[in-house]
Amino acid sequence: MTETLLKAEGLCRYFGALRAVENVSLDLDRSQIHAVIGTNGAGKSTVINLLSGELPLTKGRVWLAGNDVTGAPQPRRALAGLGRSYQRNNVFLPLSVFENCRLAAQALRQRPWRFWENADHCAQSSERAAHALDRAGLTRVGHLPASALSHGQKRQLEVAMCLATQPKVLLLDEPLAGMGAEESERMLELLRALRADHAILLVEHDMDAVFAVADRITVMVNGTVLASGQPDAVRSNPDVQNAYLGEH
Repeated sequence: MTETLLKAEGLCRYFGALRAVENVSLDLDRSQIHAVIGTNGAGKSTVINLLSGELPLTKGRVWLAGNDVTGAPQPRRALAGLGRSYQRNNVFLPLSVFENCRLAAQALRQRPWRFWENADHCAQSSERAAHALDRAGLTRVGHLPASALSHGQKRQLEVAMCLATQPKVLLLDEPLAGMGAEESERMLELLRALRADHAILLVEHDMDAVFAVADRITVMVNGTVLASGQPDAVRSNPDVQNAYLGEH
């Protein structure tokens, strides 16, 4: 039976007269990768910001694991099981790969009353960080400073930092951006591995990657949904071909 972990209905975001997102609805189900595609300015990243709580809605509602989080700020949604990555690398370059993950894990279990305690003594945070690095395939470079990683490894680290917060839902904004073929394939393998335990929303411009991993695809144009469905149906949709895919 399908378990919907994130549900959005009628999402709208207006900036004055600009309707950046207009009446977007989607479901994210466990064990499913739902890709959102569209040209630059279509509203994809704005949708992620609305789902994560980083932008307030003009209209619409959002449910996370069955709970209405429409008015909840981003930190509360994160604590409730929502993790996200960004278009640009968002890691602490001077810190080790492991410390980046441990910081993310500590954000889930904040203990301000133990401000004198060394972070090394927080066994739960260290265990979650180690597990996240293992899932992301970065255990062997955990001791290195994040600045020493390749571009692809830094993107993997961002996913690992999300995993350290034990999310149910992952919102990934262009995780393959700037990668070569080998790095892209590693990221796709990671997404396939994470699918079983998570609901994943993937915003991505690499159409080969999207059609290789997505279970469902939503196509956006000018802030609205042009089409949504299984990959084969979207690929063969004449409106989608005319507006976006062309001869793909």
